[in-house]
Amino acid sequence: MNQPDACIWEQHIPGGCHWSGIVRRGTTVRLMDVAGGANAAVLFFNQEEKLERYNMADTLKSQHTFRLTRGHACHSDMGRIFCCITEDTAGWNDTVCGVSDAALIRQKYGVGRYQELRNEMFRSGLDGMLIELAKWGLGMRDVVSNINFFSKVTADSSGELKFHPGNSKAGDHVDLSFEMDTLMVLSAAPHPLDPTKTYQPGAVNLAAFMTPSSTVEECTHIPENLRALQNTHSLYACHGGAA
Repeated sequence: MNQPDACIWEQHIPGGCHWSGIVRRGTTVRLMDVAGGANAAVLFFNQEEKLERYNMADTLKSQHTFRLTRGHACHSDMGRIFCCITEDTAGWNDTVCGVSDAALIRQKYGVGRYQELRNEMFRSGLDGMLIELAKWGLGMRDVVSNINFFSKVTADSSGELKFHPGNSKAGDHVDLSFEMDTLMVLSAAPHPLDPTKTYQPGAVNLAAFMTPSSTVEECTHIPENLRALQNTHSLYACHGGAA
């Protein structure tokens, strides 16, 4: 899948800002790094029952991986799949570092208040996510380990984490093909390990289009993904919908 045939909707998220919305199954959302160096911190929740949410541990252990990229799926804590990663030109998406909070932003970049900077204020990833979660009746207890799309973090033999600047270039994109009706929450604040000295997070564009048939087969080479997809389809079959 290279270029979407027909865009359903588009959304521009300036660096440091945040977004949330319902993505329907059968839809693919393309996240694009506009200028390079962006970080898109994302959480997923079952739109019908928000107690079901993205589970980092199950996602990683079922696919024997530390990072996510094309061919991987994002698992819920109920043994189902939110979406499959069907394109990834950046090649590495961090799964373990979480989001920045207000204290970290102040420590790294100083104070950038709305009163002086308006929409250029220094927002943390956590604050952005909490604002979006509140729109859906969720809050701090619903913040779990997220995915940081476009960001590369590796671990050395002693377990020390290293952030790799420049992993994502302008125009790089990740396609998420959804199998579940999903509440998606996104913050475009800087990655917590980003060593950049000034607060200049990159913008992210979203574009949605209908998922072409057979696209999710990209993820079914992993047995646990195939079983989780079957669980997801069974959920909607029990509701009377098409699998």
